[in-house]
Amino acid sequence: MLKKQLAIIGGDARYLELIKKLISNTNYQIQLIGYDLLDQGFLGVKYTDLDEVSPETLDVVILPITGVESNGQVKSTFSNRSLFLPDDWFERIKSKALIFSGITTPYLSEKLANQKLTFIPLMERDDVAIYNSVPTAEGAILLALQHMKTTLHDANVVVLGLGRVGLTVADKFTKLGAHVSTGVRKTRDIAKAHTLGYNGFHLSELTSYTKKCHLLINTIPVMVLDKEQLNTLQSDALIIDLASKPGGVNFAHAKKRGLNTIHALGLPAKVAPKTAGEILANVIDQLIIDHQ
Repeated sequence: MLKKQLAIIGGDARYLELIKKLISNTNYQIQLIGYDLLDQGFLGVKYTDLDEVSPETLDVVILPITGVESNGQVKSTFSNRSLFLPDDWFERIKSKALIFSGITTPYLSEKLANQKLTFIPLMERDDVAIYNSVPTAEGAILLALQHMKTTLHDANVVVLGLGRVGLTVADKFTKLGAHVSTGVRKTRDIAKAHTLGYNGFHLSELTSYTKKCHLLINTIPVMVLDKEQLNTLQSDALIIDLASKPGGVNFAHAKKRGLNTIHALGLPAKVAPKTAGEILANVIDQLIIDHQ
């Protein structure tokens, strides 16, 4: 069997574990671009430069979680050099190739629009989000322990959103002895919250819960904590926003009120890069198998 040709271009600490995991598959021939700050023998794979890679030979391309910037730049934690994809780079890749990235960016949307390549933004997948919800929740616990002025045990915790991340966050904080209430939009989610042992409520009632809240954790990526809601919070309450940019909090007003507010982006990479990398590797490995 011919080995699959993989190119991993850029990345952060998660990618070290991703690479280690993929290396163990003898069906893969891996090239690393943007890893020149690492010792050549650290990962046991040859590091190379972008201009030495022929896109026509590649079966799989793994780009950073942050995608590709508007000028074609690819970010790498492990290189001081600037990496820029040539304008025709994606046009030269064979049509059956798989392209992985964390997110979709305008650059990738434009370059892949007329290509027959299979593009997979990993962070938009349910399986990745569900796996990542555990290190995200543990990261939120760490932040809460560092910044709260009370114990988590017996604290009034409000979790906004009961999706993939919200469910895990609510579960973890409940098991630590917190009194968890979950704010949601749909009546079925209120019912779900109650069956799981949380106090579910509709977001229209939020101000009734913020008044007694010690910790508020948002997972909804639209504005849900505006001036009205923020004005009802106690001055020593902690807000942790886990939602992707721009988040769901009026940060300017929170700052004006002197509220301790943390927009905690990318927690899996910060608190558990090994686990986060293994999650990505397992999903990518399975998707490559499914694509054959």
